[in-house]
Amino acid sequence: MTRLVSIDGVIHRPEEARVSVYDRGFLYGDSVFETIRTYGGEPFALEEHLARLERSAERIAIALPIPRDELGREVVALLRAATAAGSAGATAGAQGSASAAGSAAPLESTIRVMLTRGSGPLGLDPSHAGAPLRVILVEPLKPLPGGLYRGGIAVVTIRTQRAGDAAPGAKVSNYLESLLALREARAAGAHEALILDPSGHVVEGTTSNVFLVERRPAAHEGAEDPGHLLITPPKEAGILVGITRAHVMHVAGELGMPVCCEPVTMARLLAAEEVFITSSLREIVPVVRVDAHTIGAGVPGPKTRALHAAFRRRVGAGAMPLPWETA
Repeated sequence: MTRLVSIDGVIHRPEEARVSVYDRGFLYGDSVFETIRTYGGEPFALEEHLARLERSAERIAIALPIPRDELGREVVALLRAATAAGSAGATAGAQGSASAAGSAAPLESTIRVMLTRGSGPLGLDPSHAGAPLRVILVEPLKPLPGGLYRGGIAVVTIRTQRAGDAAPGAKVSNYLESLLALREARAAGAHEALILDPSGHVVEGTTSNVFLVERRPAAHEGAEDPGHLLITPPKEAGILVGITRAHVMHVAGELGMPVCCEPVTMARLLAAEEVFITSSLREIVPVVRVDAHTIGAGVPGPKTRALHAAFRRRVGAGAMPLPWETA
């Protein structure tokens, strides 16, 4: 696997890829994007991601410049080219060596698909933009260290207004508020920041969705009832409806764990037995500390573990070591 870029369907090496300084994505963050990962070398939920990209584009009045299925073929073509280039490089590097061990290219990839409004003269007026520009980037996946899954992560809560609030549900490229929130989280020794809305409700992470595991009232427990509920903020809270979020909700149903999309107050968050975040690249990451408060027993919980294992089976990666089993 090597890094490659596709611009309007033409493949380039990263150092040769060029986008105009007058592109509105560069000037104003006037663009939308998707981040996708592979399993077994195949892009996971590609159609779901591209459908969301199209919806995001529609919300900010950008038309897809090519049909969605053609865009999907460009993604796959770039991924195949990057994989082939990486394999060729690994083979060449292994020649003359006593062993090729360790020279194989990474199997999995990160894919970013961007759509900008295009280039035009300086000025905010979107009618001055030319044709939309599409950019696809492929590079090796860099998974989180296994220790973050084994021990869990700390998060902080931050009240801020996101650029996406102007177009709820759209995955826009202007991440300044999230970037600053994440900077504040890292300065506090935390891995992620959870965003609070003006009323103090938990909405989502800077680049993740959030889930809580709560124990159900005893009166509702039955012989086949796990006795727990999975809670996540609803779409109406202004969240970005994550692809991984949807698949986690599906596997929760398969495990017999009811899912409720409900507002999450700080009190509810801190009282949860388990908390975790989800994203395409990180999958499911347990949260053991919020601000100065310990969640549950202060270690990743059994429901989070069970959901992660079920998610891996759903994506066809059930035979892979689970993240907390790796270095």
